[in-house]
Amino acid sequence: MTERRFLTLADVGEVLNISSSQTYALVRSGELPAIQVGGRGQWRVETRILEEYIAKAYEKTASAVRTDAESTPIL
Repeated sequence: MTERRFLTLADVGEVLNISSSQTYALVRSGELPAIQVGGRGQWRVETRILEEYIAKAYEKTASAVRTDAESTPIL
C-alpha cells in the first residue's frame, strides 16, 4: 500500500495524539500549513508537511531544553 499524500485533520490529530480542536487550532493559526479542498472546505495536511512540523517541534524542544540547562545554576 502506498502512503497517502494528504491527511485529514482527524488523521493528523491521531498522529500527534491531540484533540480535533487542537489540530484545527494549529491549522487556523498557520503553525501547521494545510489546504482546504472540496465544496465544503475540508482541511487536508500533506504528509510531508506534517513530518517537517514534527521535526521542527523536536528541534524547538531540544533548543528549549538546552537553554533551560544552561540557565539552571549548579548547586
